[in-house]
Amino acid sequence: MPEFPSASQAGYIRRFTRVTEYIYANLDAELDLNRLAEVAALSPWHWHRIWQAVYGETVAATVKRLRLQRAAADLAQSSLPLDEIWPRAGYGSLAAFARAFKEAYGLPPAEYRKHGSHTRFTLPTAPKGISAMRDVAIRKLAPASLAVVPHHGSYMEIGRAFETLFGTLAARNLLRPGLCMKGLYYSDPSAVPEAELRSAAGILLPDADFPVEPPLQRAELRGGDYAVLRHKGPYADMKAAYDWLFGEWLVQSGREAADAPVFEDYLNNPREVAPTELLTDICLPLK
Repeated sequence: MPEFPSASQAGYIRRFTRVTEYIYANLDAELDLNRLAEVAALSPWHWHRIWQAVYGETVAATVKRLRLQRAAADLAQSSLPLDEIWPRAGYGSLAAFARAFKEAYGLPPAEYRKHGSHTRFTLPTAPKGISAMRDVAIRKLAPASLAVVPHHGSYMEIGRAFETLFGTLAARNLLRPGLCMKGLYYSDPSAVPEAELRSAAGILLPDADFPVEPPLQRAELRGGDYAVLRHKGPYADMKAAYDWLFGEWLVQSGREAADAPVFEDYLNNPREVAPTELLTDICLPLK
């Protein structure tokens, strides 16, 4: 029989979710730790320890990571001027932002915009045609069951759902080594308004007895052939990889996309490795 969360666990899950939603909704504001304690309805003396024990990083580190991730997306995916990007990241000067960004992403902001890992798919340096297809492996994957937290809105903000997923598992004492984290993407961002995009943050169910109770939901991955593109680098850079996979590889491959969602397989943890070392398999279902 699956174990239902205790009242105490459920209370902490609600508190973790409230704080996560507040942080995402107020990234442009000054995030005072006492205010976050109020949102969580926890003692300001102990809030920091509770968050760090559950999430493996301080509240300040979480906010810094999310702000720099958004800045990286602005640099990689938009023409927003640098003078508008660094204040949104919460830094008092361009110099301070540039130092922090280089420490996290390996390049100063202006260089990252020109030469970050996203340019691998946009600069005319990679060979066209068959040789470029060596970046993609065709794999036959078995059907799989997942526990997921749904997300609506910008794909760049699916981290909200992952924070809820992670907090829920931690509060229920369900975290264990080797859990496979996956993101499912149901909508086409080129055809669906950002506010209506549907996705889900999930884990591969490790066994049949793993409890899936709200806010967790059950989801299924189809089995069959997938085109798998391994991406190394920040999540913010992956739009260019998707554009290349659909716009060049797929149309030249002789294959067709199946009527099933793309999913991402996250091979390491953004809390444990630098953004430049993140490894993600982008998995495109094929007929």
